[in-house]
Amino acid sequence: MLRSRQNRKSTKKRRSQGKFSRWIIVLAVPVFFWLGYKQVRGLEQPQAVLVLGGSSVDLERERFAAKLALEHHNLPIWVSSGSTNKNYVTRVFTNAGINPSRLYLDFQAVDTVTNFTTLVDDFQARGITKVYLVTSQEHMRRAQIVGEIVFGSRGIDFEPVIVPSKRSPEPLRKALRDGARALLWVVTGHTGSTFAKDKK
Repeated sequence: MLRSRQNRKSTKKRRSQGKFSRWIIVLAVPVFFWLGYKQVRGLEQPQAVLVLGGSSVDLERERFAAKLALEHHNLPIWVSSGSTNKNYVTRVFTNAGINPSRLYLDFQAVDTVTNFTTLVDDFQARGITKVYLVTSQEHMRRAQIVGEIVFGSRGIDFEPVIVPSKRSPEPLRKALRDGARALLWVVTGHTGSTFAKDKK
């Protein structure tokens, strides 16, 4: 009697361990596929430079991108900003020796989420599947989270290019908030910009 109870317990334990192992495998397989996919995408060369523009009085991201553009002289340069003066931006690149025909200036964005949502369709239509993503060090975490969601939803990858900065890192809550807004855009097409009290 005692042995049969022990056998039943042992059998139940083996079954539950087996179920747990199967669930681990079921969950692990997509993760391994995703990691492999990211590794392969990492080998691709970017086809454009995307600069998330700063303020109209601070053009360090654009200046940094101009240097990058000189190293990659065949790539188009996209500047996404809501506040930067168009003439200032153009001057930064032309003074660096960049042909204005390589510049695509987009001033529809009002914040980090719309930096991506206003351009993702243009990139997809042009067959751009990977870009250099240029932004400040303190802003990169938020930009990467949003970019992974918005660009990732259309099969577009990016390689981060950090502009050195002495500013303090942004609070994690801003990255999480904008990540949630990016998910909202993927599902509904709305960016939830009214929820973002702290712009950029």
